[in-house]
Amino acid sequence: MSTLPAGLELRPLHIPSSIDAPDAADFRDMVRLRNLVYAEISGHDDSSMPADELLPLYQPQPEMKRYAWIAVFRGEVVGRVGLDLPQEDGARTAFWLIELRRSSWGHGIGRAAFAEIECVARDEGRTVLQSWAEHPAAEGPQLAAPTGFGAVPEDHAARFLRASGCTLEQIVRVSALPLAGARPHLEALLAEAEAAASGYRVVQWTLPTPEEFVDAFAWMKSRMVTDAPSADLEFDEEVWDAGRVRRYEAGYLDAGRHMLVTAAQHVDSGELAAFNELVIGKDRTAATSQEDTLVVSTHRGHRLGMLVKCAGLLAWYDVAPDSPRVLTYNAEENRPMLSINERIGFRPLSYEGVWKKVLA
Repeated sequence: MSTLPAGLELRPLHIPSSIDAPDAADFRDMVRLRNLVYAEISGHDDSSMPADELLPLYQPQPEMKRYAWIAVFRGEVVGRVGLDLPQEDGARTAFWLIELRRSSWGHGIGRAAFAEIECVARDEGRTVLQSWAEHPAAEGPQLAAPTGFGAVPEDHAARFLRASGCTLEQIVRVSALPLAGARPHLEALLAEAEAAASGYRVVQWTLPTPEEFVDAFAWMKSRMVTDAPSADLEFDEEVWDAGRVRRYEAGYLDAGRHMLVTAAQHVDSGELAAFNELVIGKDRTAATSQEDTLVVSTHRGHRLGMLVKCAGLLAWYDVAPDSPRVLTYNAEENRPMLSINERIGFRPLSYEGVWKKVLA
């Protein structure tokens, strides 16, 4: 470990067997800190998660090696640090985060944490570090993405990232759809999409995925890192099979979270051609997350993105009628998906920068 500022401890995060276990205190502190930091950045609690819902996502998985620390400064937990290492053959990427309370800025904690991340990444043979950071709108100088789509302010996070040797590669738009009153518009859009998607039908399921769709769903999930716009970012191609699907689902099922998958199936071949995921936690009055959406490249041009999104959102009124809004994330250069979202009624809420550093 590199030399740390006086009073700072980067304590490896222990993952308890249950959230009520005697050794779960650090994990609960990490989650509390996570939620506080996200609220400080965004000004809302839509990204908050209870500790018992987050814990299943921290269980060991063969496809990902995870390092995690809590930053304890002068006896107080002020931040969390993480490094995720995909385990695909030949993987060279690593994904990291440093999240600190504003009250702890200016003491060199972020620099020390990033030095530790670099050290571990090098030891693990990784050469590409990538991270996502939310940048609230602000007046003043802006940093444009090299894609030509979007910009973020030169705020505290951007200055830290640039000083650490990272470059801005992509802008991700965070959008929100208020659900109240949206049903008639969604029904009209669904009817249009169904007329354009002749030869396809909608199939839906809640987790676990039915056996008849597991292999096809696994293949579509594997396409998320290769088919979505990724600017000059690097992603190791993922291998998904039925076992990985079941491990992925366990992160939701073990937490009591609810996922609805809406897919488009090509009638003649039986192939799954597109899918969309909607997720909510045990609190069904909280915001909903629209997670992965993909239209398989060989089936594009049939309005399948609109089809699966609208069909999923309409079904969601029965799942979580008191959820106030749906949040979704899209690359700013992904105009086809943004156009669908905008027509549905999603509006920009905030922006994230995706940053990259190549280790010499």
